[in-house]
Amino acid sequence: MPDLLADFLTHLAKERDVSPHTVAAYERDLGELQEFLGGHYGDPAWQWGKVDRLALRSWMAHLARRGLAKRSIARALSAVRTFYRFLQASDLVAANPARAVGSPKTEKYLPGYLDRRQVDTLLHALQTRAQEGKHRDIMALAMIELLYSCGLRLGELRGINRADLDLLAGQVKVRGKGRKERILPVGSLAQQALRTYERSRDLVIAKIGPPADRQAFFLSDRGKRASRSTIQKTITGWLAQVDEGAGLSTHALRHTFATHLLDAGADLRAVQELLGHASVSTTQIYTHTSVERLKQVYRQAHPRA
Repeated sequence: MPDLLADFLTHLAKERDVSPHTVAAYERDLGELQEFLGGHYGDPAWQWGKVDRLALRSWMAHLARRGLAKRSIARALSAVRTFYRFLQASDLVAANPARAVGSPKTEKYLPGYLDRRQVDTLLHALQTRAQEGKHRDIMALAMIELLYSCGLRLGELRGINRADLDLLAGQVKVRGKGRKERILPVGSLAQQALRTYERSRDLVIAKIGPPADRQAFFLSDRGKRASRSTIQKTITGWLAQVDEGAGLSTHALRHTFATHLLDAGADLRAVQELLGHASVSTTQIYTHTSVERLKQVYRQAHPRA
């Protein structure tokens, strides 16, 4: 049997220019399905073209028994649908069995975010620490200021190159999902933090010499592009100091950015463009956040609430 899964992953990476992070997610989900189907059919010669909706429903039940959240199962099913669309377009299968399988209804949730007082507390603590002059603290302040100023995803932040940042014009170019580029304004306070970080970055490059990555903007002490895990660990550590026990992730700063803009009366379509959402329906979850906040204020303040 040809390695159709490998062909699909190559198609994603080379032809559709999907990010490595997304390709890895497809590989994980489809690899687990491939392993499951081998046991389900009990036949090493099973073929993708023979898979039916009942087999896929059994696989989803298997994922549920493993304790996967409905959102994760829906994401995995979406990967299977995309894979079969590729197989159909390549005339490798006659039908897409995943189209006949309904996605589990995911629980609606309101994303975690910081209120303005918490943001002020966080940034004040970061500024105090950064004054000690350590590169990692100066970088932490610059990253968090930029995340809050622009509503970036973690991958977008990590992927910023020095050439993408124009502090004179006060803007940054980022690459979002599907490698779509957008140019975002950078606030004045974030610009200050970035200029301070840039001086620290130059010192790291001078110390490391030629091996340093001169293209990447955010560099570790060793002169390499800061890793996803390093960025996540740094930011979640600081977020835990202002909202201990909430389990806020780097994405909370993106939620905070959107919520604060909408609270201040920003147009929903404009926020959609800033966030890089393909659909305004994705952005609307932040209006729900604002409504819930208003309800809470109402219940606390109105004498007959």
